[in-house]
Amino acid sequence: MNKTFLIVFVALVIPILSSARSQFNIENPTKYGLNFQHTDGQFGLKYFIEPIGCGLAMIDYDNDGDLDLYFVNGCDLRHQTKEVSNRFYRNDGGVFTDVTNETQTGHTGYGIGCCTGDYNNDGWTDLYLTNYGSNVLYKNNADGTFSDVSQTVGVDVKGFSSGCSFIDYDQDGWLDLYVVNYVQFDVSNNPSCKHLNQQTYCTPEIFDAEADKLYRNNTDGTFSDVSELTNVSSKKGKGLGVVCGDFNHDNWPDIFVANDTTPDFLLQNSGGQFFREIGLMTGVGLSESGQALSGMGCNTGDYDNDGDLDIIVTNFQDQTNHLFRNDGSFLFTETSFQSGIGQRSLPYLSWGVDFADLNNDGWLDIFIANGHLDDNIEEIDPVGTYQQPNQIFWNQKGDFFIERLLVDDHKVSRGSAFGDLDNDGDVDVVVVNLNDQPTIFRNSASNQNGYNWLTVKLIGSQCNRSAIGSNLTIFLNDSSISWSKQSREVKSGSGYASQNDLRLHFGLGKAKIVDRLEIEWASGNQQIMEQVKANQFLTVVEEE
Repeated sequence: MNKTFLIVFVALVIPILSSARSQFNIENPTKYGLNFQHTDGQFGLKYFIEPIGCGLAMIDYDNDGDLDLYFVNGCDLRHQTKEVSNRFYRNDGGVFTDVTNETQTGHTGYGIGCCTGDYNNDGWTDLYLTNYGSNVLYKNNADGTFSDVSQTVGVDVKGFSSGCSFIDYDQDGWLDLYVVNYVQFDVSNNPSCKHLNQQTYCTPEIFDAEADKLYRNNTDGTFSDVSELTNVSSKKGKGLGVVCGDFNHDNWPDIFVANDTTPDFLLQNSGGQFFREIGLMTGVGLSESGQALSGMGCNTGDYDNDGDLDIIVTNFQDQTNHLFRNDGSFLFTETSFQSGIGQRSLPYLSWGVDFADLNNDGWLDIFIANGHLDDNIEEIDPVGTYQQPNQIFWNQKGDFFIERLLVDDHKVSRGSAFGDLDNDGDVDVVVVNLNDQPTIFRNSASNQNGYNWLTVKLIGSQCNRSAIGSNLTIFLNDSSISWSKQSREVKSGSGYASQNDLRLHFGLGKAKIVDRLEIEWASGNQQIMEQVKANQFLTVVEEE
């Protein structure tokens, strides 16, 4: 390498890393009233389900303008005691109060993930849980309580579900529900697997795949299973992560599913009638070498600010996390290695993932949650580690990412959620850790670098009330800023088995005014605002 270039590169990197170290404070959750403790229920028999872990949701369930936290939990697979349950915490000005009992949301089954959306368009966000067993839909009663309506509305999926996403696939203004199913596993018939004479968790290859489910909202408070009608169940994958988005700008939301040891799915929405699986055709189904990898989590975001939704997928240790750049018209280019992500993903087993502008410079960064499956991996693999550091990849104007290892946080991480917990203008991160307390990454970017921001909440009137599937683009006419536009899409379900804040956050750098804000609502309506001031929480209601 040229010595001059090396000196310049190091000079640029050191300030970034130094700034990053002080930007995120790893907080003790109990300091803020979060006494949640995850359990996987393991007791020595290495049940296949135990290391899968759980997700969480950031949800403003009481409509007070701040983000509450819902944690999914496992349980003792032998007894499923009521001593362990999911937990709900209300945000009271940055301090959290356990409201599990009063909200009636302390599910005691073996939980995996969750997603949110206002399925009945009453203005209150509802909560869906995926489980090993029967899934649960909690209807928000608008009085601080929820009701389990799973059976009455027809979405109590039984089996081994993982990710989920509310999606208005037919664009009728009512949220439908996509549920990812993993494998056919029976806890009463758990196989025994070994590697190098060491007891290990079995790989998913020995289990049969399960078909995913799609439920159409009947607009009367019930759902109908349209999996076969829409072609969703025609192919079976071993799905873990799911994310929805309009990848080709035709105003019909598509679906991406990260499958474990089977090809990933990209389901193209054909006019709200059926879905066509095009993962292999578009290059996102397999690795560059033609292998089906161990897809864990997935997410979308416009990391290069060109107006298209790009895709990132997390995979197993010694596999590459995949970054796919959307080139338009369902053409994707894998940029994992050229972007700096590929090589740095090999030492880690990755789960939760998201694009988020963590330093408010106007470019989406990447956060990845890591942790191995086997607690005895050090005895099997001389370079493997059970506890692993999480990663931040700082976006360098859409061309390259610079990694920062969160070395102060070695955990066995799974799901992660993103949102502004303290409403101070920057994105915080909460991570679920296996058999441990969660990790809270408090972000101080807005106070540290002086960059500006804008957070927008969209409320649909013609489209679904949560505005899921709506796209917001901001424009800036300032040659001194390194970007001219940014796009975000409201999405339900994210990363690995988790749910982010439904509000859309934009870092603005030094810009104090957004020249133009364009909303393409999920209904197809368009709305424009001009000269929008920075550093505010803006609520926009769809014009009728």
